[in-house]
Amino acid sequence: MEKKSLFHYNSKILKVSQLAAIAVYDCIGKKDEVLADKAAVESMRSELNKLDFRGTIVIGEGERDKAPMLFIGEKVGNNKSNLQFDIALDPLEGTKITANNEKNALTVIALGDQNSFLNAPDVYMEKIAVGPGLPNNLLDLDNPLEDTLEKLAFYKKKKVENISVCFLNRPRHKKIFDIVNKKKCKKFLLPDGDIFGAISTSIKKFNIDLYIGIGGAPEGVLAASALKCLNGQMQCRLIFNNSQQKKRAMKMGIKNLKRKYQIEDLIKKDAIFVATGVTDGYLLRGIKKKKNIFETHSLTISTKTKKINFKKTKFKI
Repeated sequence: MEKKSLFHYNSKILKVSQLAAIAVYDCIGKKDEVLADKAAVESMRSELNKLDFRGTIVIGEGERDKAPMLFIGEKVGNNKSNLQFDIALDPLEGTKITANNEKNALTVIALGDQNSFLNAPDVYMEKIAVGPGLPNNLLDLDNPLEDTLEKLAFYKKKKVENISVCFLNRPRHKKIFDIVNKKKCKKFLLPDGDIFGAISTSIKKFNIDLYIGIGGAPEGVLAASALKCLNGQMQCRLIFNNSQQKKRAMKMGIKNLKRKYQIEDLIKKDAIFVATGVTDGYLLRGIKKKKNIFETHSLTISTKTKKINFKKTKFKI
């Protein structure tokens, strides 16, 4: 398959993300997470099924028995083309954020050639990420965080206390919180939405040096697809809470349950990454509406361009 076959769909995948965000507009601040998620899912599924390809959801919201989610293994596209693609998506990253009209809700989708993405189950994942311009293999989840911070300060020619660390504000991250405080580093705490957290390490204006913590595996693969396009680094490891999760992972082809994944393991081929703001956030503005005109704010990144392209688009609906 020629690479241009994938990149031909850049604008089409962007529109899928934009229309999903618009579909969620009336759910913002309504205190109903299920309603908001359903609106995004239904729009995204409908728009994907209009596209001329054969797509498979490899990173989605859950398994087949959790419909109406876009489930892992679901087939999308209108089958009018023999082109086959893998799709990773989070129809609404930040359902709680959207329901409460808080910052940083996004619709997110990535497209890759067949067998591009790690076929990961919907479990938790340890993650650590940095931006471009650093030595290869700098990251290791098994190294003490203190050592990683010292190395990062050395390579970035900063004092350790000037290193900025981003992570989700969760009780499970108390150890990270304590270490960052002990080293007197700067903290960038996120209430939700860790896709942004990982990507922020590769966007200069945020001045984030390190992203670390535990979040969803689907979000980890999606973030990795963006970081690959931006020459960032990321290492991840799946977390299994019970034997059922382990069995499901093995059934999906994961043989080493303790494996540490690099970006090249998570995203094996070329990819397109797209996100659209639902609510105002650090990365993108949310959906704006004036009469029957919707304004969307999105970004696209690809392994072809290696840079972020911001898009402001108006839709009359």
